[in-house]
Amino acid sequence: MARTSLRSALDREVSEINDDLLRLQKLVDQAIVRSVDSLTRRDQATAQQVIDEDIQINDLRYKIEEDCLALIATQQPAASDLRSIIAAMHMVVEMERMGDHATGIAKTVIRMGDEPLLKPLVDIPRMAELAREMLRQSLAAYNERDAGKARAVAELDDEMDGLYKAVFSELVEIMSRTPNSAARATYLLWCAHNLERIGDRVTNIAERVVFVTTGDLKELND
Repeated sequence: MARTSLRSALDREVSEINDDLLRLQKLVDQAIVRSVDSLTRRDQATAQQVIDEDIQINDLRYKIEEDCLALIATQQPAASDLRSIIAAMHMVVEMERMGDHATGIAKTVIRMGDEPLLKPLVDIPRMAELAREMLRQSLAAYNERDAGKARAVAELDDEMDGLYKAVFSELVEIMSRTPNSAARATYLLWCAHNLERIGDRVTNIAERVVFVTTGDLKELND
């Protein structure tokens, strides 16, 4: 009976951590949406909101880490549970960094001031949607313990890299033929780079999901 009670307590606490992971994913998703929306609409108030609310992502990250450490110390989880808990600790770091990348976009919007966009945004919103989908799928793979889905998420990073290269090439071409465009091109390049880095961090999460399900820790999509 005691062993059953311990198992029940462990399952309950792991479930609470998983719920918090989903809460963190939603906060990061919201930050990505708002940061790119602020860029598209040149809305500095929304950009400032992203910056101000980043503390919520930071606080939840540290709460989850503390809960994971407490669980390891008090429940002494077995190998498979321990892998899940350690993976969660790594995942929250990656998601917190994604929040930083969204904040980086918002700070760029603030820095741009009232300058008009150099060009209509096409690939950058696509990158944002892809980043969001990758993040959603990576958390689904973790909850379902689906290594195949995790590997599929990592493969999407090739599409993200392709979009970033397209943005980079287009901006370089514009700078080459448009005088005094370097600063405005650089602003957009910074935004695209932040989204590309989010894709890299989701790939890191996918690697942890594979670790949880198979015990095999290796780089994906290298």
